[in-house]
Amino acid sequence: MKQRIIVIGGLSAGPSAAAKARRTNEEAEIVLFEKTRFVSYATCGIPYALSGKINERKKLMIVEPDLLRDRFNIDVRLEEEVIEINPDNHEVKTSKGNYKYDKLIFAAGASPFVPPIDGLDIAQNWSNVRSIENYDKIIKDGVLENKKNIVVLGAGLIGIEVAENLNKAGKNVSVIERGKSVLSACDEKFGNMSQNILEREGVTVFTNSTLKSIKIIDNKIVGGVLGNGNEIQIDYLLIGIGGKPNTSLLTTKGAAALGNGALIVNERMETTLPDIYAAGDCASIKNIQTGKHDYFPMGTHSNKGGRTAGANASGGNEIFKGAYKTSIVKVFEYTLGRTGLNTESLSKEGIDYSSIFFVAPSTPSFYPDQTDLFIEVYYSNSDKTILGAEIFGLKGVDKRIDVLSTAIYAKLTLDDLPNLDLAYAPPFSTAKDPVVVAGFIGTNILKTGIEDISVQNLKRIIKEGQKIQLVDVRNEDEVEKEGVIEDAINIPLENLRNGLESLNTSLPTIVYCARGLRGYVASTILSNNGFQKVINLGGGFKGWQAQGMKVVELVY
Repeated sequence: MKQRIIVIGGLSAGPSAAAKARRTNEEAEIVLFEKTRFVSYATCGIPYALSGKINERKKLMIVEPDLLRDRFNIDVRLEEEVIEINPDNHEVKTSKGNYKYDKLIFAAGASPFVPPIDGLDIAQNWSNVRSIENYDKIIKDGVLENKKNIVVLGAGLIGIEVAENLNKAGKNVSVIERGKSVLSACDEKFGNMSQNILEREGVTVFTNSTLKSIKIIDNKIVGGVLGNGNEIQIDYLLIGIGGKPNTSLLTTKGAAALGNGALIVNERMETTLPDIYAAGDCASIKNIQTGKHDYFPMGTHSNKGGRTAGANASGGNEIFKGAYKTSIVKVFEYTLGRTGLNTESLSKEGIDYSSIFFVAPSTPSFYPDQTDLFIEVYYSNSDKTILGAEIFGLKGVDKRIDVLSTAIYAKLTLDDLPNLDLAYAPPFSTAKDPVVVAGFIGTNILKTGIEDISVQNLKRIIKEGQKIQLVDVRNEDEVEKEGVIEDAINIPLENLRNGLESLNTSLPTIVYCARGLRGYVASTILSNNGFQKVINLGGGFKGWQAQGMKVVELVY
């Protein structure tokens, strides 16, 4: 008798699991149930279809049902929802009948989270941005043709992508985020940089805010009130806050799950129920760095998890070790990437760490159109192992974040980074690649003991009126063109040794240049000349500017 494998869910993990199961076992009977009319489409492409960057709906449809049927001999059942699972009898009940299984792969995904806003249930002009059905509704409602003032709830990856693309489509876009910064999975400084770009391009951003209520006329939203009482005009509301795993069919049968409902699985993608696997946005994934079950609702992991579940359900023996929160997002012409643990997660885990924040050019100064990369690398204080990284810039973010992601997986240290043999040519990198520079900076700090200070901490010190001397070691033409941080003394690096007498050796001295390198050199000069406490501003003046801090003209 043929083994029957039933797959529930047809978006990402499900088709991946079904196809891998077939490649592993040619004889098995494989049945895939999907409650909608569609399988395997690119939800991550929907924001770009709103601006016309993806110019045809059909390009979002990755795999047609007939391909699964014809190429992989999978019995695809569309518009047939599974409404009950009986693990004891190895049986599923659908809207059209009952089916026995030998192995079950649960890939039911997650449902969009909708905040409790009074009146939303009767309003017509709103949508989530999570499915092809959502996209079709947005188009049918004429958002691109006749809606002007669009409000996006949520400033995560999807929310930011939606905001950018609707802005490019000519809409007045406002983003509402309850957190203190946009893209809150990253450190606040990177959220601030991203917000500066959004606002520069004309997107209105409300952080530390919620949509408290909406005003409805004839079942249509026409306005809203924020948590602080401010009123905004709304022609259409889009919600991109996140999702809740669709797991009640199994959690009610005793399947173990995280607090948010995501099913707990092992490296073989097996749930705690016999012969039932799970993958995709309904399942947890092990965090390789913490060793704990975690939730990573990303298409990359859905495909890996589905592939592993499909192989094992059909007799294979594969594992999916886990992940560690690598992600990337486009913010107009800029890119923000992250990997591993950062300040918030490291503190939460109680890990003893330090970080270096610096600004490095992505290409040499002699090559046209040089741009900067704003980089923070987190490392263990005990053994210098790389724990995480975040990068923001115009060019080359993806390359460096992937290198540092690989470094995390390989458990490389700060000392290893300068030894990496990275590709160099002027159009792509400097001779000292920013990843290599991260290693140089980190090891120099540890060897010399010269401290770094963050932009946020310098701002706090200035605000509190602490007694310091702030030394700007940039050249005079840089200062005249760009200004200085308030109360800074300008002594160009080349003149610093001759200007020591104008400084107070007993005062805490904070030094900065454009990006940080000259500031480090200046810090060594001051330290070697009797200055009691010398600190270099991480990221320098460019880091200060990028985070929207106050800049003034130098007063002589």
